[in-house]
Amino acid sequence: MYAMKCLDKKRIKMKQGETLALNERIMLSLVSTGVDCPFIVCMTYAFHTPDKLCFILDLMNGGDLHYHLSQHGVFNEDEMRFYAAEVILGLEHMHRRYIVYRDLKPANILLDEHGHVRISDLGLACDFSKKKPHASVGTHGYMAPEVLSKQTAYDSSADWFSFGCMLYKLLKGHSPFRQHKTKDKHEIDRMTLTMNVELPDSFSKELKDLLEGLLQREVYNRLGCKGRGSDEVKEHPFFTGLDWTQVYMQKYTPPLIPPRGEVNAADAFDIGSFDEEDTKGIKLTEADQDLYKNFPLTISERWQNEVAETVLETINLETDKIEQKKKAKQKARFNDDEKGSGESDEVKEHPFFTGLDWTQVYMQKYTPPLIPPRGEVNAADAFDIGSFDEEDTKGIKLTEADQDLYKNFPLTISES
Repeated sequence: MYAMKCLDKKRIKMKQGETLALNERIMLSLVSTGVDCPFIVCMTYAFHTPDKLCFILDLMNGGDLHYHLSQHGVFNEDEMRFYAAEVILGLEHMHRRYIVYRDLKPANILLDEHGHVRISDLGLACDFSKKKPHASVGTHGYMAPEVLSKQTAYDSSADWFSFGCMLYKLLKGHSPFRQHKTKDKHEIDRMTLTMNVELPDSFSKELKDLLEGLLQREVYNRLGCKGRGSDEVKEHPFFTGLDWTQVYMQKYTPPLIPPRGEVNAADAFDIGSFDEEDTKGIKLTEADQDLYKNFPLTISERWQNEVAETVLETINLETDKIEQKKKAKQKARFNDDEKGSGESDEVKEHPFFTGLDWTQVYMQKYTPPLIPPRGEVNAADAFDIGSFDEEDTKGIKLTEADQDLYKNFPLTISES
C-alpha cells in the first residue's frame, strides 16, 4: 500500500510555491532512485491533474515523533539511540547523493506500523553537488549557525547540527535553544548563534560528548563534518555495541509500537482541512500548467519491485492453486480407478511389488532410473522418423467418403 500526497495547484500559486513543489519532486526522485533506503519516505510515482500535484509515497501510518513525544513523554537514552541510529542511515543516504535535508525535527520523522522511522517531507532539501546553498531556511531552534548566517555557503554540515537539536528534544521535550518555551524566533536564533548549551548531569558521559560534538557552532569542529561524514557519528562511543547492518535490516525492536486502528495525529480533523475560500479567486493559466509538464515520473526500480511483489506473487499463488487442484483430481481419479479394478489388483498385490505405494506411483513421485539426455533425438536413427517414400502413395486419391470417415476425429479433453 502507498500514501498519496496531493498539493493544490491554486494554493501553490497563491503562496508562490511553484519552485518548492518542483524541488520536492526532484529531491524525491534523487533519493528514491537506485539502492532503496528504508529510512526515507521514498516516491514510486508522481503525476498531476488539472488541479493537483500528486506524489505516490511509502505508506507511514504510525504518526510522527513529535506527536508520540507529546503522548509518550520524553524518551530515555536507549530509546533515543534507536531513533538516532535509523535517522543517521537516512541522512547518510541523502548526503551520499549530495543532498542536504535542512529541516530535521521530530515532526518530520514518521513511524511505520511496526515503529521503525523514516525521514519525510523533502520540500526544503537541496542538491549541493554543483553549488552550495546559502539560503536561510528551516525551522527555528533546529537551524545551524551557518544557515542562520545569511550569505554563508553550507552543505550537509547543517544536518548534523539539526540532528543534535532533534536528539536533545527527544530527551528533554524542547530544542536546546528554546529555553522557557519562548516563541520569539529572533531570540531563538540569537541563542543558536551565541549560547553554549548546558547539558544536564543526568545525561551519560557518552551522550554529553555526542551532543557537544554535534552542536559545535564552528563547522570544522562539528561531529560529522571532519571529512568522514556519517561514519564519524556512527563510530561515536554512544553507539558502541550497535550492529549497523542490523540497524539497516531493521532487526532492532522499536521502543514504541503505534496503536493500530487509531489516527496517530494530534487532531484527525486537521488533516487536509484547507478552506477552499482561500483560493476562490485564483485562476490557473496555461503558463501555470506548463510549469508542471515534466512533473510525471515513475521510479522504474521501485515499479519493478512492486510488480515482482504483487503481480508475480499473485500469478505464482494462482499457479500453485491450479497445481493443487490438478493433483487432487489425479488422486481422486486414481482412487476411482482402484475401485473394482479386479484383475489388476492381483498383479499389484504380487510380492514382487511389496513396498510400493501405488498412489505415489500414480502421482509420479518415484525417481526414474534413467533421465533422457536433453537436446538429443532419442531414437536409433533420427533419419528413420517419418521417412516414407511419397512415390508409394502417388496414385492414391482421397474421396469425399474417405474424408467423411474422419468427421468425428477432433477432440479436446476438457478435464485437462
